[in-house]
Amino acid sequence: MDLSFTPEERAFRDEARRFFRTEIPQAIRDKVAEGRHLSREDIVTSQRIMNARGWAVPHWPREWGGQDWSPIQTYFYQDEMQLASVPSPLPFNVSMVGPVIATFGNDAQKRAFLPQIANLDIWFCQGFSEPGSGSDLASLRTTAKRDGDHYVVNGQKTWTTLAQYADWIFCLVRTDMAAKKQEGISFLLIDMKSPGITVRPIQTIDGGREVNEVFLDEVRVPVANLVGQENKGWDYAKFLLGNERTGIARVGTSKERIRRIKQLAALELVGDTPLIEDAHFREKLAAVEVELKALELTQLRVVANERKLAKGKPDPASSILKIKGSEIQQATTELLMDVVGPYVTAYREEREEGWNEPPVGPDYAATAAPTYFNWRKISIYGGSNEIQRNIIAKAILGL
Repeated sequence: MDLSFTPEERAFRDEARRFFRTEIPQAIRDKVAEGRHLSREDIVTSQRIMNARGWAVPHWPREWGGQDWSPIQTYFYQDEMQLASVPSPLPFNVSMVGPVIATFGNDAQKRAFLPQIANLDIWFCQGFSEPGSGSDLASLRTTAKRDGDHYVVNGQKTWTTLAQYADWIFCLVRTDMAAKKQEGISFLLIDMKSPGITVRPIQTIDGGREVNEVFLDEVRVPVANLVGQENKGWDYAKFLLGNERTGIARVGTSKERIRRIKQLAALELVGDTPLIEDAHFREKLAAVEVELKALELTQLRVVANERKLAKGKPDPASSILKIKGSEIQQATTELLMDVVGPYVTAYREEREEGWNEPPVGPDYAATAAPTYFNWRKISIYGGSNEIQRNIIAKAILGL
């Protein structure tokens, strides 16, 4: 692979670097870098700044805000955004439901939804996983029965990230109970204000409340909100997950976290010696960096082959990115735990009532343990890594 870049490509990289480091508020970027929770307003603010620049949905068709960038430009855009600790545009909007509507939706759906999705005027959440239907998503049991011009939806979704902020939810529902499980699923857009929808928060091990249960009880959804064809939702879900798994790699995020780990390891002492000079720690750090460089080269190959995704055929190589990217992100959180050492404590929200104890250790230690525990999920969501290995064995190795 030729890793040299043209002057035009380097100029674009510099433009992206300047934009992300000067236009996105520093307070938001600091939260991302330090592993603190972002508010709804933080996410909306950041995405609308990018959308005003035309950079919220560069991978979409040009008529709906896309940029027709080359694979290298797309790579630099993602890398510089992550290196600057800028929150990515809401993935449920721009990387999941948006491309599905742009590719499989009808003209009315495109006009009604895509501009609002890009500007985060509408916030979508993802209604895929169910109790007992996570990695084996095709076993889902939420039903949608046709009743005139509506579907009547009943069921439960779980691990629905940021549903408490969402205006709409895109759902996989079973519309044909007699069909083979992958062949009886449809893709519906459902207004979260519809009667019969209940959102119940789930508190995670890090103290956060970013995931939820969503209950649907006799929810009436207009047939006009069906994306594509009835019973073809599994095809659209595979298309969506191909996009999601590519994004899960987050090479730039891992590069920035390693930079921060080196910075903090220079401050922490082992005896009289900075941790960064400890041979065992340096060996662990170097091993992660080598893996990250290999992942970066693989990501470049997948991005260069992204036209397959535009045709609705998910690139199985995205499963490789998902596996290695999630493993490396988890490895960086382990390194950060090594750095903060005995200062690792349970994270507590600053506003928590009745807690008046002073912090233990430096400020940067407070989020190390919550981040470590929270990022255990990365190897599960988007299709567990075990499932991704099966995909690779079948699609790439022909086993």
